[in-house]
Amino acid sequence: MRDGYGREINYLRLSVTELCNLRCRYCMPEEGICKKRHEEILTQEEMVMAVETAAELGITKVRITGGEPLVKKNILSLCAHVSQVPGVEEVCITTNGILLPPLAKSLIQAGVRRVNLSLDTLDRDKYAHITRRDQFSQAMEGLKCALNSGFERVKINTVLMGGFNDDEIEALASLTLNYPVDVRFIELMPMEAGGPLGASAMVPNRLVLKRLPRLEPVAEDGGVASLYRLPGALGNIGLISPVSCQFCAHCNRIRLTADGTLKPCLHSPVEYSIKGLSRAEMKEQFQKAILSKPPCHEELSPLHPSAAGRAMNTIGG
Repeated sequence: MRDGYGREINYLRLSVTELCNLRCRYCMPEEGICKKRHEEILTQEEMVMAVETAAELGITKVRITGGEPLVKKNILSLCAHVSQVPGVEEVCITTNGILLPPLAKSLIQAGVRRVNLSLDTLDRDKYAHITRRDQFSQAMEGLKCALNSGFERVKINTVLMGGFNDDEIEALASLTLNYPVDVRFIELMPMEAGGPLGASAMVPNRLVLKRLPRLEPVAEDGGVASLYRLPGALGNIGLISPVSCQFCAHCNRIRLTADGTLKPCLHSPVEYSIKGLSRAEMKEQFQKAILSKPPCHEELSPLHPSAAGRAMNTIGG
């Protein structure tokens, strides 16, 4: 289905839980969040019906997100059902990797083909600081597991933060020289949750190009990242720049939160609830949401924070 600006919407980001086993400072408050009642969260049946409805409207790719999706007890069953929906060609998952080792093979058997790992630093102390949890070794074990388990593609998502990990750009990029992994630097977005990190933390992705002058542009893969590669590397370097360079003109996605609201745009407060609806009513809401996608989001900066109206963990990474 195309939106009102002619963009083909074929990508659904499905958040299956708001809960997480980390407390990243740019995503969640230190004390975590109040767990919602069971009846406030979409059931597995509702999530699968939502994917089926989305597929009828042209969705071919589904990314399972959270919170941290692997804390959800029925994650394997949910992935298996989603991967079997007619029309869905690709199921991916985004995770911090901590719980991945015992689940990786089962996720692949359930139809998950690609995995994105959230990893903002290669330093144990800095990891403990940004996540408020001392689980760096578990995260690295998750990365090792992802690379060795048979996923078709592994990506690392790194939120670039001035004064925190901008001194690790070279080290993080060098992972692509040694492993078949893509590293994607994502500009820090001024969201509501977790307390401000300060204006100096928001640095543009052009800093990566300055620090890595040997980067060579490569063909885009249909996503929102501008792609580059170091000479001789096994994987790409991706730059995702929602602040310094809007990519809204190429946006092909819609989001469904764990509590059952469709978000046409990450940075808009506009939402459409599908919780408790029939299949026909749900389809109508999907159509409304897709047709109401704005041409672009508003300016993002320390002075102009996101209008999303939610913390990132309640939307889905």
